[in-house]
Amino acid sequence: MDKIYTALGLMSGTSMDGIDASIISSDGVKEYSVIVDKYYKYDEKFRDNLAHIRSKILTNEDLNSFKDEIEALERELTLLHAIAAKDIVKKNNLNIDFIGFHGHTIFHDGKKKISKQIGDGNLLSQLCKKDVIYNFRQVDIENGGEGAPLTPIFHNAIVNKNFKNEFNKFDSINILNIGGIANITKTARWDKFYKSPDMLQASDIGPGNCMIDSWITNNSNSIYDDKGKLASYGKTDNLILNQALENLNILPPYNKSLDINDFDISFVRGLNLENGASTLSDLTAEIISNAIIHFSNSQNSLSVVCGGGRKNIYLMNMINKKLFNFNNLKFFPIENFGINGDFVESQAFAYLAIRSFLNLPLSFPKTTRCLQPCSGGILVSNY
Repeated sequence: MDKIYTALGLMSGTSMDGIDASIISSDGVKEYSVIVDKYYKYDEKFRDNLAHIRSKILTNEDLNSFKDEIEALERELTLLHAIAAKDIVKKNNLNIDFIGFHGHTIFHDGKKKISKQIGDGNLLSQLCKKDVIYNFRQVDIENGGEGAPLTPIFHNAIVNKNFKNEFNKFDSINILNIGGIANITKTARWDKFYKSPDMLQASDIGPGNCMIDSWITNNSNSIYDDKGKLASYGKTDNLILNQALENLNILPPYNKSLDINDFDISFVRGLNLENGASTLSDLTAEIISNAIIHFSNSQNSLSVVCGGGRKNIYLMNMINKKLFNFNNLKFFPIENFGINGDFVESQAFAYLAIRSFLNLPLSFPKTTRCLQPCSGGILVSNY
């Protein structure tokens, strides 16, 4: 039997609201079990500072122009992650082998092969007195990939562990993550994957929460549309919606990674709060439903949803509505299968840390467009 490791995964996502922390045990391959998950909310001041920096970094040159601000914020972000890491380990009286530290993405340009996450792995290792694995994306980029998405191999582990019965009912099982950006993974049985890693396919597919959140943040005192209530009160402007779909031109084969700065919401600026939320939500639902149809490839398919977008009832209902005529496509929140959809990404980076230590591949040609399967991550032991 392969050795089982215990790892803590830390994820700060595009919503910029806090840190998701998960401790799992795994062999880095087929076996994993979740020990504990916990969320640590950022205070309003830090979130505002993070959002402010994120909004200023629009080009690679901006990374140099705002270098001092970025380094100060990186230190503060690392300190917050250290507090979370020490808390979850101490309160659960656990000994962990590694910390998988994603950091926070402040700039991503897949076309130019640049992906910048802030988070000081050396400092985190020093503060927590643990081995830290971070900078997961760079090896993939150096190998011709786009650095994202990195979670598909863990999505595959989730499905093979928890969806064995569904594999007998469906030709394909997808995991759809609706975060700031939406991405989808078409999974494969382990035996088929080992024969052909290209069976595991994934891509960013368009905006998830980012356009809706940006509209709400800029036009109200909230930072997101709670359960999609504002959108449900509004009326979609179909003329603006159809024009935006044409201009965005997000179509198969979905072969590039995306960033929240790729999506501008100025086209809805003349609408009121509710109508803007409705129009952007319908736009997002149209893009996501088209991607589900594409990745299902006319097969009998199941798509399960994780990420914050699954809590937007209006958005979920609109996706279901757009899939209504496709009787072979089933679409459900991941909670329907007993899995907490809030912590899939933090669990993933704990799993990826173990794979990195074992020098197992994290990314594949059909997930990040890298030239061949490759590992990644930097291991530091600064204590």
